[in-house]
Amino acid sequence: MEEFVNQGKQVQWFPGHMAKTLRQLKELMPKVDIVVEILDARIPESSRNPELPSIVGNKPLIILLNKSDLSDPDINNQWAQYYKRQGIPALLVDCKSGRGLKQFTDTLRSVSKPIRDRNSEKGMPGKPVTVLVAGIPNTGKSSFINKMAGKTKAKVEDRAGVTRQNQRYTIDKGIDMIDTPGVLWHKFEDPAVGEKLAFTGGIKDVILDIETLASKLLTVLAEICPERLAERYKLQDFEGLSGFELLNMLGRKRGMLLSGNEVDTERAAITLIDEFRGGKLGRISLEKPVN
Repeated sequence: MEEFVNQGKQVQWFPGHMAKTLRQLKELMPKVDIVVEILDARIPESSRNPELPSIVGNKPLIILLNKSDLSDPDINNQWAQYYKRQGIPALLVDCKSGRGLKQFTDTLRSVSKPIRDRNSEKGMPGKPVTVLVAGIPNTGKSSFINKMAGKTKAKVEDRAGVTRQNQRYTIDKGIDMIDTPGVLWHKFEDPAVGEKLAFTGGIKDVILDIETLASKLLTVLAEICPERLAERYKLQDFEGLSGFELLNMLGRKRGMLLSGNEVDTERAAITLIDEFRGGKLGRISLEKPVN
């Protein structure tokens, strides 16, 4: 059963299978040597499950800032340094093309060496190192697994909540990788977190009607990168307008009109969301590190 909640500005989405996945992660962790957490580089903190650190404990952690081809290059580097200051290797990658994954392989070898050395000292030199891949829905876990496994083994779709069970793959000699279902947390304390996840496709679009979602996104984009809206949609003199007013302006500029010269705001909203997610507005980051 899936729970969809949209109370005012509070956005929630917690399918029933995710509670089961959280329990399974806790049960699986004693058998795991290294955790790879995949984040959306456009929203690194909003795409981090706050429950995961307590589950991971002191296991070695590697962060992959995926979809970094869609986010601002300067801010990408800020995030990579932010996590490295916390002692966490953080790599900029694009799991669809494979960009950055060679660096990940080198990092994994380095992080796994002490584990392999300990196994050898205990008389288990051939024991595989187990790597668990975690992340919220639609961050690119299946694309990552497919690149690492060398063939299409994990189901990949550009929508939230596709992988529904743990899957184990041998990705290299002595390294096994476990792909887990994307798992969110039960409550977003900050409403903006749920909205950012909705903008990027981390939660299903049905939690908000598409016009509301697009209007909220336009409000954010008008604040952080108004020049992108002006360039892409030929908008002018839109400072101070509401998100819905911007949506109407966008639709009119694109000629998305219904009978009576009324703007087809649903069509305009779908266009905006698709073009933002596809990077057609340019490389945009919705979050910067605090320090």
